[in-house]
Amino acid sequence: MDTTRTLEPQRHLPTGISSGVLARSWLRIAGDFLRSPEGHAALMGFFGAMMITFGGFGAGAVRKRDPLLEALHLSWLRFGHGYALSTILIWVGVLLMITAWVRLGRAIIGSTRVTLNELRAIVVIWTTPLLFAAPMFSRDAYSYLAQGALLRDGFDPYQVGPVANPGVLLDNVSPVWTTTTAPYGPVFLLIGRAITTVTGDSVIAGTISLRLVMLPGLALMMWAVPYLTKHLGGKPTVALWLAVLNPLVLVHLIGGVHNEMLMVGLMCAGIALVLERHHVAGIVVVAIAVAIKATAGIALPFLVWIWMLHEKERRAARRAAAYPESATHDDHPDAARASADMPHPFFMFAKIAGLGVTVFAAVFLAASAIAGVGFGWVTALSGSKKIINWLSLPTVFADMITWVTPLREEAVLDVTRSLCAFTLIVVLIATWWRFRHSEREAVMGIIIAFVAIVLLSPAALPWYYSWPLALAAGFALSTRTLQWLVGICTWLMLVFQPDGSIGLYNFWHVAAATFVAVVAAWSLRNVDPLHLRSARSRAAVATRDSAPIVRA
Repeated sequence: MDTTRTLEPQRHLPTGISSGVLARSWLRIAGDFLRSPEGHAALMGFFGAMMITFGGFGAGAVRKRDPLLEALHLSWLRFGHGYALSTILIWVGVLLMITAWVRLGRAIIGSTRVTLNELRAIVVIWTTPLLFAAPMFSRDAYSYLAQGALLRDGFDPYQVGPVANPGVLLDNVSPVWTTTTAPYGPVFLLIGRAITTVTGDSVIAGTISLRLVMLPGLALMMWAVPYLTKHLGGKPTVALWLAVLNPLVLVHLIGGVHNEMLMVGLMCAGIALVLERHHVAGIVVVAIAVAIKATAGIALPFLVWIWMLHEKERRAARRAAAYPESATHDDHPDAARASADMPHPFFMFAKIAGLGVTVFAAVFLAASAIAGVGFGWVTALSGSKKIINWLSLPTVFADMITWVTPLREEAVLDVTRSLCAFTLIVVLIATWWRFRHSEREAVMGIIIAFVAIVLLSPAALPWYYSWPLALAAGFALSTRTLQWLVGICTWLMLVFQPDGSIGLYNFWHVAAATFVAVVAAWSLRNVDPLHLRSARSRAAVATRDSAPIVRA
């Protein structure tokens, strides 16, 4: 008997079947799902997302002046007891989403009863309330809109900051970014211009429109992340659960309105295309991702290795077909090593890299020409130095030195950042050269490069970890590794305040985040890690979560 279930109706329905029968079939399937442990987790996460949305109206990264709340007589949510209530709603909602996510993970690991379609449906269920929330855990959405308005109104966002264009949109930009030029690619500036052209200076309509524009990135992630497991050896459901359904991703990238959602979705799709030997198409897609945010460009040099390996395999297969007696198997492939099928790898590297650069340049030049801007985004990347927190190793090292010496942080920080920048360059070059022997190695190299960038760059923020996480999820990961990743993602989810301020410098905030992260990680393998239930109750829950569900 088939013990799996699906949210899809039967493909071949009897002739003349009525819409009522089809509707009842869908309702029965949905009802069966909602009564299952996964359905309970889906509802828990949905209620958590609803609480985050409603709490965000008072304690999120709200506007300085909100006429809508004033018209609805809800301004009290932003002050005093109303603010406290809103904050509680948000944190309870976050904890519900984390709990639901961990429960789903426990059901997925070692089981095949949870399908990809069910997980994709849960992504939609959890995402929908967040589309209408105030910006959460970050004020970047206001900067995006202000930069789009600059381009709309005839300014070059690579030459001037939002302060050059006073108005409602500027009023809500964080002071640290009002004079900073745009560090994003021309495609994202075009998106910002289109949105502000349609929505004008409406902050609410602009924010919701930004989220809607991010949805194609989410859809690409829902396709590409499980698809990457075909080449990387992982489990599709685990990959989707870890990299997409993750509250760190949904709450920060959708709730926080970050362009990483578009960048990561396009990058994963481009890498998947290259792995499927659609090399030019894949590089075009990755180039578009770079035109959203430059970080995606770190994948391009590693994709050259994959292309060269594919070319070696193609030539070997062609030679084997023509001369079967000369067929050999390369047990130790190396994209940079000469072989009978590729006697001059340097020339092949120059050819493939040159073609890749040409494709990339064509995409970038076209986007820049349409936007009417130059390449000022390259120098604008240095604006991230204004971010100083303990998620960045240069900042950690600088603070540690100032604790034991009389030196000032500003002077020490310049030195630690320079040393870490040099280290980063060495790590990137060494990683690129080391991971050239297979598709999986090249993708692993991209992951290591991303982690190095996050740790060693002058600035780091929690949602930056979505870059390597999306690719790492495609590998076959042990339960212990998944526990570590759950703990890290949970901790990163909790160390910022809902209004976008940093909680890293509050001992009790960090202690609470660490406690929840440890419990979440331990809960991935244990139903009741704190032993709050009776032994009989724990056994019943464990049996329920692991038992297959039979569908007639």
